[in-house]
Amino acid sequence: MIGLSVAEDRFPLAETFTISRGSRTEARVLTVTAADGAHRGRGECVPYARYGETMESVAAGIEALGEVGDRRVLAEAMPPGAARNAVDCALWDLEAKRAGARAWELAGLPEPGPEITAFTLSLDTPENMEAAARRHARRPLLKIKLGTPDDMPRLEAVRRGAPGARVIVDANEGWTADVYSDLAPHLLRLGVALVEQPLAADEDGMLGEIDRPVPVCADESCHDRVSLPSLKGKYDVVNIKLDKTGGLTEALALREAALAEGYGIMVGCMVGSSLAMAPAVLVARGADVTDLDGPLLLARDRDPALTYDDAGVHPPSAALWG
Repeated sequence: MIGLSVAEDRFPLAETFTISRGSRTEARVLTVTAADGAHRGRGECVPYARYGETMESVAAGIEALGEVGDRRVLAEAMPPGAARNAVDCALWDLEAKRAGARAWELAGLPEPGPEITAFTLSLDTPENMEAAARRHARRPLLKIKLGTPDDMPRLEAVRRGAPGARVIVDANEGWTADVYSDLAPHLLRLGVALVEQPLAADEDGMLGEIDRPVPVCADESCHDRVSLPSLKGKYDVVNIKLDKTGGLTEALALREAALAEGYGIMVGCMVGSSLAMAPAVLVARGADVTDLDGPLLLARDRDPALTYDDAGVHPPSAALWG
């Protein structure tokens, strides 16, 4: 049997990070270690209050498992979410170390390469968002956090600050159907490539009835493969996050199922360290949009950490994960 342990780690952010639901100055994560006596594997998760998770509840769920035999039975033992994600990824890491192989080989995937990742500009005044866009205008892909009724000046400001960047928008469920309909033609005019979750997940039916001139991505509305039937006719892209799917195992299955149904693929993250991003890099291979910038928002990261450069986010070293 494989023993599990869980610990909290904290990583200060380089700047205050704000979305429509609130602000934070640090990333609080749970790190799971899976050990069989000879080898150890690690995984990381970020509990998210939006899904009813707390640091305490997720840690308790992991501790309740005690020991596990195989990651393939996790789906029966734990629901999708942050707890299962950390355990699943720790078991992948352990399996790779046992086999002396890389995780992508065990998954039957080609060796991944670097992927261009979005860099997120948090919600702020138009003036501050324009200044942030100018500071990061060299980046090929910027993600703007929005989600208020007064977002038009913010959109215009970011485009002025970074006229050459590809831009995507994340409303974090903060718009109504009327606000989205008013903004949609301006999203198109300003060259926005994609908009994430414009409406609340339980009020997104209108997306099937109104024009979507810019591709719309399901984030809070898409957790795992069970979510897919409810997305039909409303969304064009699905955002795969391991903390929602409950780990790499389900994330890879969701990617395959979503592609088969004609959805575009975005691979996203919570604000966590390189250990959380590392398995997601496998899912991001060839994705339409990669958004794995969590470590870029930190003042301090894991050691070793993922490599980020002009080519994007690189696959993890074996010393980090997998």
